[in-house]
Amino acid sequence: MDMAVDTTAQRKAGAAALQWKAPAAMVLVQLIVTGMVLLSKVAIGDGMFIFALLAYRSFLGAAFILPFALIFESGKWKEMDWLACGWISFNAFIGYAVPMSLYYYGLRDTAPSYAIIFLNITPLITFILSLVFRMESLQLRTMAGSLKIVGVLLSVGGTMLISLYKGKTLHLWNPILHHHKDEQLEAASHQLRGTIILVGSSFAFACWYLIQSKVLKVYPYKYWSSMATCLVGGLQTALVGIILRQDRRAWKLGWDLQLVTIVYSGVLSTAGRYSLNSWAVAKHGPAYPPTFNPLSLVFTVVLGSIMIGDDMTVGSLLGATIVIAGLYIYLWAKSKS
Repeated sequence: MDMAVDTTAQRKAGAAALQWKAPAAMVLVQLIVTGMVLLSKVAIGDGMFIFALLAYRSFLGAAFILPFALIFESGKWKEMDWLACGWISFNAFIGYAVPMSLYYYGLRDTAPSYAIIFLNITPLITFILSLVFRMESLQLRTMAGSLKIVGVLLSVGGTMLISLYKGKTLHLWNPILHHHKDEQLEAASHQLRGTIILVGSSFAFACWYLIQSKVLKVYPYKYWSSMATCLVGGLQTALVGIILRQDRRAWKLGWDLQLVTIVYSGVLSTAGRYSLNSWAVAKHGPAYPPTFNPLSLVFTVVLGSIMIGDDMTVGSLLGATIVIAGLYIYLWAKSKS
């Protein structure tokens, strides 16, 4: 009798722990994303070559995912045939080399609090592409179908509001890094160019989501697939970078913020985020992690203002609120359809 009571108590304690561990892990993921965007903005603003950042980050990510592949998918690398290699190479190009290079160039021309929006609206663009290619039906007669459209329109409208309307600037605190103000003024003059580049990045990410299922069908081992994708993505970005800039100084690393950005992006933003998301999906399903994505927008607006002096305006706060509302409406409707 006592053993049964103890077992029941242990199960309740485990369930209670899971209730806070999963949300805490997902909040940590969004903080990791926020840190990656802010660090990348400062490093790129200080002159770091974007393709060097992409290549080093990808190689480091592959090195940290490799132990997971060796432990949890031991020997499965032998099943990687030429067809799988072809799809993984294409996956690396569409899912990493193209969207991340576009994203970093768009981030260079805009503020982090603006650029982060385009990471969040990727599921909405994926939905639009799914409709275009008839991979998903609109279902306007259902509540879920109608709310998806409402969510898309709200998110697009919020993004446009942030881009077109600034309003009063809110000076709530002094930034930690004061030198960033000059870069803000320079970036503001390239807002349109940065927006176009960021839209291209989001479309590339959306296309990657559509082909990801095909990759998993051809080679269903996620750790080896992710490791190989990071490795090939690093080779692709390194090749393009060498073509664009042969100067050795562009590839040289020192004990500075650029090295911190590479290590942070490779270890936490690639390997750490992937592990936490995989754990959450195993516990709560694939729809669970995206529900926390809008938090990265909130974190970036606040921490960007505190750390690097990004302007926090009435327009950015209103637009961010509308984008978050649209995303949650879409994600809720997606879970019900």
